[in-house]
Amino acid sequence: MDTHVFKQLLPGFQEKTAQFYDGRISQGDYKGISGFYGSYAQRGGQANMLRLRMTAGRVTKERMAFTAAMLKKHGISKMHFTTCQTIQLHDLQPDAVYDIMERALDAGIVTIGGGGDYPRNVMCPPLSGLEQGEYFDVLPWAEAAADYLMNFITAKKMPRKLKVAFSSSPDNVTHATYRDLGFVATKEGTFDVYSAGGLGTNPKFGIKVAQGIEPEMILYYIKAMWLTFLAYGNYDSRVKARTRYMPEALGGADKYVDAYQEKLNEVFASNEDLRIKIAKNQIAKKGDGAQVGKKRVIAQKQEGLYTVIWHPIGGMPGIDAFCALNEAVGSMEAVEMRLAPDETAYIVNLTASEAEKVLEITKDSAESVFETSVSCIGAAVCQVGVRDSQALLATCVKAIREAGIPDGALPQIHISGCPSSCGTHQTGVLGFRGGIKRVDGKPQPGFVLYVNGCELQGKEELGRELGAILEEKIPEFLVKLGRTVAESGRSFTEWKENNPDGLDTLAAEYTE
Repeated sequence: MDTHVFKQLLPGFQEKTAQFYDGRISQGDYKGISGFYGSYAQRGGQANMLRLRMTAGRVTKERMAFTAAMLKKHGISKMHFTTCQTIQLHDLQPDAVYDIMERALDAGIVTIGGGGDYPRNVMCPPLSGLEQGEYFDVLPWAEAAADYLMNFITAKKMPRKLKVAFSSSPDNVTHATYRDLGFVATKEGTFDVYSAGGLGTNPKFGIKVAQGIEPEMILYYIKAMWLTFLAYGNYDSRVKARTRYMPEALGGADKYVDAYQEKLNEVFASNEDLRIKIAKNQIAKKGDGAQVGKKRVIAQKQEGLYTVIWHPIGGMPGIDAFCALNEAVGSMEAVEMRLAPDETAYIVNLTASEAEKVLEITKDSAESVFETSVSCIGAAVCQVGVRDSQALLATCVKAIREAGIPDGALPQIHISGCPSSCGTHQTGVLGFRGGIKRVDGKPQPGFVLYVNGCELQGKEELGRELGAILEEKIPEFLVKLGRTVAESGRSFTEWKENNPDGLDTLAAEYTE
């Protein structure tokens, strides 16, 4: 990564940002420019957000220390762990954005390309290399892919939001089988390659374009993806300038595979050497001889080492907690934070005694499965949002606590403030998407309910739309659902299996 090249681009952002705040360019025009730099104006146009790429979800000690330093220096009061494994900083004035953007490059964090029509943050299972039962450690390959993709940041004619993901097991937490490009680990130590998938408007599952490829060959497949879009992508319609529209335009999945293979063959024939060699990651750290078996603690496959789970409600960590965590882990060997696509943070490579300290610092974490629910930043901040998803989640958590609904009676839910699916509402067992509900012919604030989404590889399913619920009625609906499940004496999963029409029946009262 050539940080000097990126730094040369920053004055252009400063110029356009100054023009926006002076009222010389519109919010729409500014959005089209600022996204390239990883920043957008927030709703109302009085502040900006800035997206810090955390490649493969890794928040190393150096990245954490930088983020904490910026939080303190600029008095930042709002940050968000996103579903693309990045950290967003909010309510920033222009001078703060300029300073953080430039200093981030010195800390190995790139903001450029964090928005707009560019390769986004490469995603990776947060416990890759640490989790028992995974096929193999895909983290080094995800990082190599991310480094290569930076070469395309200033390329012309990129597909919109080129999202690349890696998976290490059928858990498929990164949704690698339905991204623009997904590298799906196999038990043989190879990757199957999926392409042309994505959530949001007109969601599609990916198409398998290759199987059993050696990890060292992944960059050939990334370049082939780019060339395929250059040749067959839709540049006349911004809405359709996404990879998931190509198969239909080409005449179906088989035709798309043929087109991708054509470009892959071109890459191989070019004699460009894109093979990569990566040394196997080894964690030399040993445990301290103690054990810890508390809630929110996971035993790693490295004997004696542990991971602590920290899920701030809505992925909105407290600034003081984040900074305290940074101070604590600074002296801990090999410890870092990993961000997950469901807005959970994992603090990894801890001894038992270190895990105890981290548990105390992160005691504001979710207390139940339901409280780990996912929410985008919402319309109170996002200029394109329709509904305030964060406010809805906070209201629902409060209602569930007051109603005394036991843990396990409700699942993790996914809330998006608009159809863009930043809250991945289409993947959840229960998902909500911001919209309206007409009452007596008049539009009222509402969310569309989706049910039975599934991300597991081989069982992928998009949530089925049941209809709109008034926003004010959603906490009541969830309390009623939780009580119904609790009274059955079963967990939510068991109840749903035994009552396949249960969700539809209960929701009908609110969606009709």
